[in-house]
Parts: sequence; C-alpha cells; structure tokens
Amino acid sequence: MSGLSRKEQEGCRKMLSRLPGADLIALCDTVTNKLIVVENTREAMDAILTYSQSAEELLKRRKVHRDVIFKYLVSEDIAMPPNADKNQLVRRTLHSWASKTMVSCVSTEDDKKDVPSIREEISVCDYMVLGKQFCQWFFQLLNTQNPALGQAPLDWGPQHFWEDARLTICYSAEVPQMDRFEGAELVSHRFLAFVRDERLFFCPNLEPHGLKCHAFPHGLVMVAVAGTIHRERACLGVFEQVFGLIRSPLDANSWKIKVSNLKIRRQNELTGGEEMTSPALTYDSGELLSLCE
Repeated sequence: MSGLSRKEQEGCRKMLSRLPGADLIALCDTVTNKLIVVENTREAMDAILTYSQSAEELLKRRKVHRDVIFKYLVSEDIAMPPNADKNQLVRRTLHSWASKTMVSCVSTEDDKKDVPSIREEISVCDYMVLGKQFCQWFFQLLNTQNPALGQAPLDWGPQHFWEDARLTICYSAEVPQMDRFEGAELVSHRFLAFVRDERLFFCPNLEPHGLKCHAFPHGLVMVAVAGTIHRERACLGVFEQVFGLIRSPLDANSWKIKVSNLKIRRQNELTGGEEMTSPALTYDSGELLSLCE
C-alpha cells in the first residue's frame, strides 16, 4: 500500500508524467527492486506511487530531476527562485502538499479574476499552520508582481491591509537606515516597488527555525518569518519580516495586515557562519512582541 497521501499521489503523478518513458521505467525498477514487471509507462507510474515509502523519498530519487520539480511548482503557481537547489524545491513541494487548505477565493461581482485570501476560524487551526499558510499566500501574491518571473500577477493592492496599516523597513549597514510608511495605500505601494520596480524576489523559510507565530489576547496574531532575497539568479541577502494580523469580520473573516516590520541584510553584511539558503530568525520573543504593539 502506498505511503503517499492522496494529495501527494496527485502531485507526484503530475510530476512523473513529465519524465521520459525510459526514465519512468528505470525509476520503477529502482523503487520496486525489479520485483514488479510492468508493460507500459502507466503501469510503471502506478507501481512507483504504490511502492514508494514516502513522497520525500520519491522526490529525492535521482531520476526525478530538479527541473521536473521546478516546472511542477511553476504549473501550480508556486514561485521559487530560479537558482533554488533540488533540496529546497523538494521541501517547498512537500510543504505545499502537507498544508491544510486555508486559501480560498472570492469572486467579484463583475466576474473578475478570483482573489485569494486567508480565511479560517482560529479556534479550529494551529497558529503555526495559519502562519505558514499566510506566508505562502503573501509571498506568492507579492512575487507574482515581479515581471522578470513571467507569471500572471495576482490581485495585489491595499485591500489586503487595514486602512491605518504601517510598515517599518530597517536596512542593516554601517549606518543603519530606517523607513516608515503609514496607510494601506503607501504600505501596499512600497511592497509593490520591491518586486515590480526593483525586481526582487522574496523566498521565505517556512521551516521551524525560520518561522514563529504568537496570538495576543485582543485578537492580534503575530507571524514572523526569515528568508532570502533574490534578483534573477543572484541571492542578494536575507530578510526577517514580522506581520501583525487582525481578522476582518466585514470581509468574510479574512485576515488583513495591521503592521509589518521588515529587516534586510545584504549578503556582504552577513557573517561567515550564517546560512544563506535557510536563514533563521534572530529576534527573541520579547522583541517580536514589541514590534507588533
């Protein structure tokens, strides 16, 4: 019996369909130790999915090339930096399959393109799941505004922020620089400028050391995430971003951004021991909470 969930089987089937027939047969022989005789690629795919112990094991097989995984993620509208290695692509794929469905779409009255938003009753979900889903939604939405990626831009705009939202940006340098923006329009435009005008790409680290979440008694949910910043194939540095989210009962209980703090460190400012591919949050809990007050 397959060790893959239904969602994993569906995703792996789409991915395996991109493999040449000879590679698919060879992969079947590897997975089944040549104990299963197949007559065509359909039987080979069924055997691979049935006898694979886990999705991770299957994705890490040599025949499942990096480009196959990357093209699958693109087809699912999941943006990743072009220079991401295979391990990063595997982690991102597994996360997308494991995540609970918390992203829904709202059709506009004039049948415009559906707009994704985060909705869920917080009493029935884990805050870490909410945090992961929010980051996946936010950075995917933001990154589609980068024309260099060749993706259709999703509906970015001030509607995802509270009217009195504020954004603080801290640039780490010899002389630290700090910029502040207030109001949904200005905050939305500043985020947009990062990706549309500066052609940046934000890749969040959704592993436990790169993500923290906390809920305040008065309804504010804090989500903090670390990640890397890219321009085309170059990794420019790392970022840490803290969001303060409040649910809006007037907008079908969607979560909107009340406050955000973004700290950016360029690559030449990092110490030798810091991990560029999987950055960790450096804020302690007290600092994180103070940023959302």
